Amino acid sequence: MGHDLYRDLSCAKRLFDEAEAATHLPLRKVCFEGPSEELARTDICQPAIFTVSAATLAAMRDLLSPEQLEKARPAFLAGLSLGEYTALYAGGAVDFQSAVRLVARRGLLMQEAAIAVPSGMVSILGLDQAKAQELCRAASDGQVLVCANFNCPGQIVLSGHLEACRRAEAMAKDFGASGAVPLKVAGAFHSPLMQSAADGLAEALKKVELRRSKTPVISNVTARPHGDPGSIRKLLVDQLTSPVLWQQGCEYLAQNGMDQAVEVGPGRVLAGLMRRINSRIRVTCLNSRQAVEKLGGVAAPHGL
Repeated sequence: MGHDLYRDLSCAKRLFDEAEAATHLPLRKVCFEGPSEELARTDICQPAIFTVSAATLAAMRDLLSPEQLEKARPAFLAGLSLGEYTALYAGGAVDFQSAVRLVARRGLLMQEAAIAVPSGMVSILGLDQAKAQELCRAASDGQVLVCANFNCPGQIVLSGHLEACRRAEAMAKDFGASGAVPLKVAGAFHSPLMQSAADGLAEALKKVELRRSKTPVISNVTARPHGDPGSIRKLLVDQLTSPVLWQQGCEYLAQNGMDQAVEVGPGRVLAGLMRRINSRIRVTCLNSRQAVEKLGGVAAPHGL
């Protein structure tokens, strides 16, 4: 993950080096060599994914001509959960070292909150919001179980106590779901069980200088653009215990003229979600040096 960028580009190498110095984590080793079990830990994967994404942005500035960069300039920025931090960084709302330290702290806080209570997440397929909430009420049995991610039509992730997630998985088809898939995550992200992490993040954010983004960044909590730094701080804290409105945010972008998008960072998950949200929106995935070099031929995107 990100090895070709680090190997070939001094701008990417510098960011990896800065990230390791700022976080004291072996990010190069886990990104390039694994093992996958270590990389999957939320306290590791969050700063790792953020660093690879930032290195990809740096590669764009290094490899593309000024004319190509201008052609690829986005009208909006957005990111799912952790990706919201990458979007804020891309928009100039926070500098790299502050962002990677903050992301590492966020990952550690979420890991600690997950360890404190047996909890998890389960992806429910084929239900709308009303039915998913009905399933939550039926399966909770006095425990926490909430809709945590509205990813795309027909895919809503539930989050809560582990036993409640298992009950939801068993009951899903009774409510009309086509399937239920337990997620390999440390705990109940974007649920009230993350309150201790939210409290810790609020303290960490007090020490970070934030600015209004130069490009509008969509908040996961409101599915609308972020405002001033005070509002950004509040919404980043709220994000840990609130549902991620990814589908709603993408629909807002489509309503405001987005016809193309660029997915920056490892993988291509967001491109898959966009096909379900609005198949008319073309998504270009930047997950390697080769992909960045090809971007010069892409028309101006209206979202990121």
